[in-house]
Amino acid sequence: MTDETSGPVWPAPISAITLFVEDLAATKRFYREVFDLPVTFENDASAVFDFGNTIINLLAATEAPELIEPAPVAGPDAGARAQFTIPVADVDAMCATLAARGVTLLNGPMDRPWGIRTASFRDPGGHIWEIAQ
Repeated sequence: MTDETSGPVWPAPISAITLFVEDLAATKRFYREVFDLPVTFENDASAVFDFGNTIINLLAATEAPELIEPAPVAGPDAGARAQFTIPVADVDAMCATLAARGVTLLNGPMDRPWGIRTASFRDPGGHIWEIAQ
């Protein structure tokens, strides 16, 4: 598909995000318990969760080099480079649910200057998730 004034047009929203993880079993368990989602596909190197319009593929970090070479695979201690946001109706209520599921918040709940209430937490692979109201 193209637009004659600006060139190619992206055909659809992002359908999949692959997250590299050091401990696939622990991260898979975290996603099942915290997000209350079933695994929609898995093998020895990956586990996939369906977040509606986007799937999250947890991939063992040892398998990542062949996907992104010559770029290096950063370890979880390299620092956060992304944040994934999920809208919720009530951040405070979801924070209580997350606490009951064993999640430690990085921050929040807090009111942001741009008009939304948020809280953030980290998965076992070091990826940052935010809930926003």
